[in-house]
Amino acid sequence: MKKVRITLVRSGIGHPKDQKATLKALKLTKMHKTVEFEANPQIMGMINKVKHLVKVEEI
Repeated sequence: MKKVRITLVRSGIGHPKDQKATLKALKLTKMHKTVEFEANPQIMGMINKVKHLVKVEEI
């Protein structure tokens, strides 16, 4: 299965609580932190919710 690399490029400060919780669930706690996940529908939905705060690359 494909993997995705997600990097936090904008802060969650000033955004709704549900978006902050999504960032926390993706383990994106600090600016410019990068994590890798399998590209399953749940992760893609979470990325879609905070797409304006993150940069996504397919691996």
